[in-house]
Amino acid sequence: MSESINKTQDDIASVGERIRAEVSKVIVGAEDTINLVLTALLTGGHVLLEDVPGTGKTLMARAFAKAIGGDFKRIQFTPDLMPSDVIGINFFSQTNGSFEFRPGPIIGNIILADEINRATPRTQSALLEAMAEGTITVDGDTINLPIPFVVLATQNPVEQEGTFPLPEAQLDRFLIRLKIGYPDQDGEVEILKRFEEKSPLDTIDTVSTPEEIVSLQKNLSGIYVNESIRSYIANITRATREHSAFDLGASPRATLALFQATRASAAINGRNYVNPEDVKKLVKPVLSHRLLLSTNSRLRGRGPEEVLDEVLQTIPVPVADE
Repeated sequence: MSESINKTQDDIASVGERIRAEVSKVIVGAEDTINLVLTALLTGGHVLLEDVPGTGKTLMARAFAKAIGGDFKRIQFTPDLMPSDVIGINFFSQTNGSFEFRPGPIIGNIILADEINRATPRTQSALLEAMAEGTITVDGDTINLPIPFVVLATQNPVEQEGTFPLPEAQLDRFLIRLKIGYPDQDGEVEILKRFEEKSPLDTIDTVSTPEEIVSLQKNLSGIYVNESIRSYIANITRATREHSAFDLGASPRATLALFQATRASAAINGRNYVNPEDVKKLVKPVLSHRLLLSTNSRLRGRGPEEVLDEVLQTIPVPVADE
């Protein structure tokens, strides 16, 4: 059993390192961000990229798709986008004399849902079934989406005019919310060097396959989680429900998401077990977008990340057995 667990951890760590190396060719100075997207990929979760334009969100999605040999699709969300534009339609073929399905851009491995908050709630909801169930329904017929299936949705936190904020139910479908952010001085100079002649996206090699990613997803159950770590995760999410700064705390789905993410993080970092640091570094990316601040907290200018820091300080950290 121990040899099997070690093999699982070694396989995930090896594949993770290869993918990380390829994506780093186009995304400079964002190792933590790359690791978080890799965590989502290995758990079959989805990512909400909340950042200003020009920080490399599209490049990162394309880089991940190319590194795993997956099918990349991009959906540009606009107010006039219809659900059928996302999932596809059945149309009558004059040639064949029958109805045929014309697939929408949701059918792929890595889906970039660009500026998702610019679409109407009806169109946003077209993603909900796909993200939650891995299926779409067209004229009553259920169609399975390819696996792995990961949605990387972007939204601009600055421009709010003409946008439709994502409802809590939709936000809860995202495993992780993150920001790429601006590179530092050295990083920005490095970007200029890499893009001087041609896009480094052309230099990315395919170092994995969708089938290998699916196999590794199934093997995550081999990563050991001590009972004290399970309790630690549950205590954190339960504390958010009782904290006065939140009107809405983390759901049981959020607890499960944090649990799954910690196993992927441990494996990516070359361990066959989860430790408290895995939990602590994932609390904000996994939980912050699922929490609803109270009116008083918002008026005081507090953010969910700040309150989560307080929560972490109140929960005893598990100590390894002597």
